[in-house]
Amino acid sequence: MPHTATATRRPRLQALSLLVPTLLLAACTSGTAATPAANGTAPHVTGPLCAALPTGTDPGNPTFLAGQPADEALRWLPTLTTFEAALRTSGVLTDLPDGTTVTILAPTDDAFAATFSEDNWDDLMTHHTDQLRTLLKAHLITGTHPIDELAHAGTATTLDGVTITVTRTGPTTRLADRADTVCADYQATNARIHLINAVLGPLPVTADGTDHRAH
Repeated sequence: MPHTATATRRPRLQALSLLVPTLLLAACTSGTAATPAANGTAPHVTGPLCAALPTGTDPGNPTFLAGQPADEALRWLPTLTTFEAALRTSGVLTDLPDGTTVTILAPTDDAFAATFSEDNWDDLMTHHTDQLRTLLKAHLITGTHPIDELAHAGTATTLDGVTITVTRTGPTTRLADRADTVCADYQATNARIHLINAVLGPLPVTADGTDHRAH
């Protein structure tokens, strides 16, 4: 009888020994998966530039970014290097109170190149932090607002205290009669990100239309 009981338990122990690694592997795999949006569905981004940005399972895809803090999410979007560096240098995002949600109107690198000469931009980044912070606040709105919600409201007030118009223009949305969305509705932790093709705010245009430094 003791021999029979031992023989009966052995297959069960063997089965458990095979099952445990399988469960551990599943747990590890699920821990590295991209984080879905808060409502359980993948974020849907829209605009003419979206096809040129990370999609599918590429690093920086919309589903992956939905689980990232806003400052980290911006680093994954290759067309936002100038804007991301300015936010990091100025500390505008990190200075917001804990738990603050924000909508980010993020100008592309091309938008900054069309607005500021390299000398002017370098000067803003290194010597005129107050002007830089005011410029960046012109691209931030309290609350996380899908682009359709902003367009339906018709106006929005940015953190620099300026109220801008928001109007639907076919497949894109126009902001302040100046910038159009080129890829809207990225989600991040406590943030919504809309890429735009022009720089907002009061600073004058200093770009000279060349690829060289302006003097």
